[in-house]
Amino acid sequence: MRGSVGHRSVDSMTVPQITLDDGVQIPQLGFGTWQIPPAEARDRVAEALEVGYRHIDTAQMYGNEAGVGEAIAASGLARDEVFVTTKLNNNRHAPEQVGPALDASLERLGLEQVDLFLIHWPLPMIEIDYVDTWRAMTEVLADGRARAIGVSNFQPTHLRRIIDATGVVPAVNQIEVHPYFAQDDLREFGASLSIATEAWSPLAQGQVFDDERLAVIAERVGRSVSQVVLRWAIQRGDIVFPKASSVPRIAENFALFDFELSDEDMAAISALDEGRRIGAHPDEMDWVPAD
Repeated sequence: MRGSVGHRSVDSMTVPQITLDDGVQIPQLGFGTWQIPPAEARDRVAEALEVGYRHIDTAQMYGNEAGVGEAIAASGLARDEVFVTTKLNNNRHAPEQVGPALDASLERLGLEQVDLFLIHWPLPMIEIDYVDTWRAMTEVLADGRARAIGVSNFQPTHLRRIIDATGVVPAVNQIEVHPYFAQDDLREFGASLSIATEAWSPLAQGQVFDDERLAVIAERVGRSVSQVVLRWAIQRGDIVFPKASSVPRIAENFALFDFELSDEDMAAISALDEGRRIGAHPDEMDWVPAD
């Protein structure tokens, strides 16, 4: 069943796996590469792999797929040891562009297959219908270029349309989730359809670090604010992939599995939700980069 959490261990080097419907397993903790410049991507990803991350999240829009691929190739890890996600760029939504766009990503990554391929934004305001884009996504799943397919920033209306039209349910929905924007309704809607939730910007783009309420919890449990917030997301069952630019912070964000938050601490963090969105609203996002 999608969204089922695998073995949980107190060993900080053991990352639980989320098992998707088709048997594909994704590490619940990954390393995010948003805003990591192409020139730095190889080093940052190499550092993350050295720490122990085995799930790397990138996107065509980020422009750093080549560096991600170089780091994976240089790591010496077997292909099946690293879970790789990339996302379709907003200027490649035409159905005939989806396959070639993924092929270009595979070339940059130096891979024959990605583990997860996502539509980055639904873009309901552009002329191309995201339902047609989703149909093309199912084709790259069928031919094996992606082990699993999903979406990012999709709302319930968007999800209903693509599922009703194709009968294919996304493996995951990658959405903005953090203590100030918990998105419980959307997460629960996805769970009702067996769609796993991936949380982007789980640290609210750094805003959590100045929150004294989180600092109190962190001091009590003897952890950093970052670790507390990421642990909250893990215990809620979300998949998270924080970004960090230094080895100590990369390692800190990985050390989440040798402690647990109490029910009271979980409730206190969840109570911070104020519906504060940091990123664009999916119904209003219409940015399409020039070719």
